[in-house]
Amino acid sequence: MPKKTKEGAEWVDDEVAPAAAEKTVKKGKKDKKGKKSFFEELATDVKPEKEDEVAVKETQGKQKKKKDRRKGKGGNAADDDDEDVMLKLKKLSVQASDEEDEPVIAPSKGNKKTKGGNIFAALSQSQSDEEEEDADLDEEDKPARKSPDNDEDNKPKKGKKEQQKKGRPAKASRSEDEEEEDEDSDECDTMKCAEDVIAEQAQQQDDDPSLEYERQVASIRAQNALEGDFSISQAEISSRQAMLENASDIKLEKFSISAHGKELFVNADLLIVAGRRYGLVGPNGKGKTTLLKHIANRALSIPPNIDVLLCEQEVVADDTPAVQAVLKADTKRLKLMEEERQLQALLEKGEDSVADRLDKVYEELRAIGAAAAEPKARRILAGLSFTTEMQNRPTKRFSGGWRMRVSLARALFMEPTLLMLDEPTNHLDLNAVIWLNNYLQGWKKTLLIVSHDQSFLDEVCTDIIHLDYQKLFYYRGNYLTFKKMYVQKQKEMQKQYDKQEKKLKDLKAGGKSTKQAEKQTKEALTRKQQKGKKKGAQEEESQDATELLKRPKEYTVKFTFPNPPPLSPPILGLHCVDFGYENKPLFKNVDFGIDMESRICIVGPNGVGKSTLLLLLTGKLQPTKGEMRKNHRLKVGFFNQQYADQLNMEETATEYLMRNFNLPYQDGRKCLGRFGLESHAHTIQISKLSGGQKARVVFAELSCRQPDVLILDEPTNNLDIESIDALSEAINEYKGAVIIVSHDARLITETQCTMWVVEDRSVVQIDGDFDDYKREVLESLGETMVNKVNP
Repeated sequence: MPKKTKEGAEWVDDEVAPAAAEKTVKKGKKDKKGKKSFFEELATDVKPEKEDEVAVKETQGKQKKKKDRRKGKGGNAADDDDEDVMLKLKKLSVQASDEEDEPVIAPSKGNKKTKGGNIFAALSQSQSDEEEEDADLDEEDKPARKSPDNDEDNKPKKGKKEQQKKGRPAKASRSEDEEEEDEDSDECDTMKCAEDVIAEQAQQQDDDPSLEYERQVASIRAQNALEGDFSISQAEISSRQAMLENASDIKLEKFSISAHGKELFVNADLLIVAGRRYGLVGPNGKGKTTLLKHIANRALSIPPNIDVLLCEQEVVADDTPAVQAVLKADTKRLKLMEEERQLQALLEKGEDSVADRLDKVYEELRAIGAAAAEPKARRILAGLSFTTEMQNRPTKRFSGGWRMRVSLARALFMEPTLLMLDEPTNHLDLNAVIWLNNYLQGWKKTLLIVSHDQSFLDEVCTDIIHLDYQKLFYYRGNYLTFKKMYVQKQKEMQKQYDKQEKKLKDLKAGGKSTKQAEKQTKEALTRKQQKGKKKGAQEEESQDATELLKRPKEYTVKFTFPNPPPLSPPILGLHCVDFGYENKPLFKNVDFGIDMESRICIVGPNGVGKSTLLLLLTGKLQPTKGEMRKNHRLKVGFFNQQYADQLNMEETATEYLMRNFNLPYQDGRKCLGRFGLESHAHTIQISKLSGGQKARVVFAELSCRQPDVLILDEPTNNLDIESIDALSEAINEYKGAVIIVSHDARLITETQCTMWVVEDRSVVQIDGDFDDYKREVLESLGETMVNKVNP
């Protein structure tokens, strides 16, 4: 496109443009060695079809340089200046080539053709917009029109320094190994950057996978753009490194994700090291599940050699037995077994030529452990509470929760490089959670888990990733270690915030306006942040405007249940009770009772009648034999895991409490607020609330009933870790009786519950604590209890 100089000259067509190119090539030329210049190499990489044209311009540059020397232009001082300019251009060109080598998924300015083969303009296009490019070219034209003795000869050098700075952030983000390769390459004349060398090696090994990977990423991003629900951006250097390094780790830098216009991640970094087990934690609704889905769909740039699996959908309901549904996940084994059958049939027909191929198939089957596949699948299903009969039952005869367990079994059977589990304990009973916890502690590959079960995170995870302030923060160790470090971090942030506020107050008292005081404080904060950092990192950081520290957010939830008056024991019990559904008897001659001091947890596998026992105690079910007895003054508070049945979905949460307990408007809202329900959710229809928000409404209702005994059926479903902690504390402070059915080990241990197990149509107290029960469950499955060692 036409460019203007300060003198008003205009590039009308391609005839004038080569002059500027000559000057540019002259400055970038490697002097007196007769070797290929960097710009020739760049032209070869970026514009192969223009090799001849650039070579002509190189010859013109040489002739012009000789002509200038005959005229005595520049002298010794000018030669020194040319040497300096050449060195700066070397550094600049390395940065520019780094940027141009990045894989381009969407069209960018760096792809535009430059008029007249102006190579320096091609470099500039990948670093700045058109206005900046015009300014750079004007700077280049100035010294060509002025005498060599003019003081303004320094101006183009300054312009080059500024462009050099623009290239530095890409260099700063590269690994130490690449920086070492850069140092070695500076001593060579080829001036190739580390990424160029790696790219050449990767291309020599195999061109097709990288091209296929680029097409795959582009298609997925295009699909997401069409859906319009999510938008993603990511620094392209991450994608480049992922392909070049053939990495076993995932390193994504500066990616952003927004959903429905709401920003979930802003310039966040994701680092997943092979062989580690990560727990992803953070408040509900902040994007944890969204991140897992984007990784699974490869909407983010995941290295192509890493196979990723997110367990999120239940298996198809059809006639396939559960164990076969698991085995079918291994497609390689199925293909080899099918080929083996075909080859055996041919061999029986007398075709001896297939014998060699059959031997190879047998070898491959032995290598993948095909003979052990079915025992492994049955072991996993048994651990997830499938009986032998259930393992052979068609999947269409299972409920959605049980089909979800089959899906989890498939994922564990396949053993992908990166396995992602989103709330895996939600559909499991306590026995299955105990087995899964123990099984995953021996997981050799990479694991990424989202869970609200703190005990599960403590025992399984080696690292914690905390989603906070739209970024990801990394902590080595389990959840308990993270919590200690996070509390310390919050204290430090509060201290820094208080110090900042005091400084602002002092500046304002000294006569500064609010704007001036904030500006001065920001500048001081910027200097402090950059202190001790590398120079390149400083410049990258300085591109983002430093903001004042914000008051650290403290997410706290407080549950409270009013203490009941004393009642004489026994307050509630079952006496000689029988009960069953149709032809399925669940209980036979059960005797069970509690008093005001009782803290009881009912445990046992799914289907044995734990929830049924609670319904018998509340009087919602009548025994077929025997009776339920209770104190005539007793008030029971019951939390049903199907709590949606007890709520009026058409009312708001405040209206629901006001109608049931004749509460004033403000008292109703205060009660909801105590159980962590956000103020904006108080006046929304209950049908529009999330599962966790509905659970808080039910807890608020329980509190308003002022019960003498709390009966809680899976109360931790849909609660986050902080809310489960608050529930544990509330139960410990409560003076009435408590009966719990839960798969959350920490709730059981924190409340110091006595454990009763439902088995053999009866309810029996366990002699021992939770660890004893855990050991008993694993031994019954033929498993060995893993001794937890924190890495």
